Amino acid sequence: MRYTGPKARRVRRLGVNIFGADKYDRVLQRKPYPPGMQAASRTGKAKISEYGKQLLEKQKVAFTYGVHDKRLRAIYAEASETLGQTDTMMAALLERRLDNALFRAGFASTRMQARQFVSHGLFTVNGVRVTIPSYKVSIGDKVEVRAQRKSSPVFPAILAAHERYTSPDWIKTNSSMISFEVIALPSEEKHFESSIDMRKVIGFYSR
Repeated sequence: MRYTGPKARRVRRLGVNIFGADKYDRVLQRKPYPPGMQAASRTGKAKISEYGKQLLEKQKVAFTYGVHDKRLRAIYAEASETLGQTDTMMAALLERRLDNALFRAGFASTRMQARQFVSHGLFTVNGVRVTIPSYKVSIGDKVEVRAQRKSSPVFPAILAAHERYTSPDWIKTNSSMISFEVIALPSEEKHFESSIDMRKVIGFYSR
């Protein structure tokens, strides 16, 4: 799902900062209601069906993780065939995307930036250059910036922010090397996006 329209409107429609940049948090603080829904929101008359709620949650996932609908359906299918709760399995598969893991490690300011880093080949996985953002990381994988990219002017600000950042417990980071190792798999609620109700996404695809 590639969205090229005004990002602030998309953020307001979904009610969550799907792009990660701080400016969209400020947008939501100023206008905490969907575009065109100010009066309805104030009077409490804004209504949405259960299907509409499920669709919004699916859109949140698609835009948050930068996943096209066809790919998202494939992830749902894989999660459905995996032992365990489908919603938990689906969330875990999304978290294991290389671009998301890079973002979670704190070496990109947003998932969109992480996706660009991966697509441009700035990082390796176990010493091999990977340019596929959807690459699924596994326990033991070591992700590291390529030596010739380490001096890129984009990293000083990221590393300065990294000093105040705590990565999730399934990732072990090394800021001096701009690298991280996957030491476990995301499997708990604290590892997932709290703003997304994955059960509604499952409901959408299982209709």
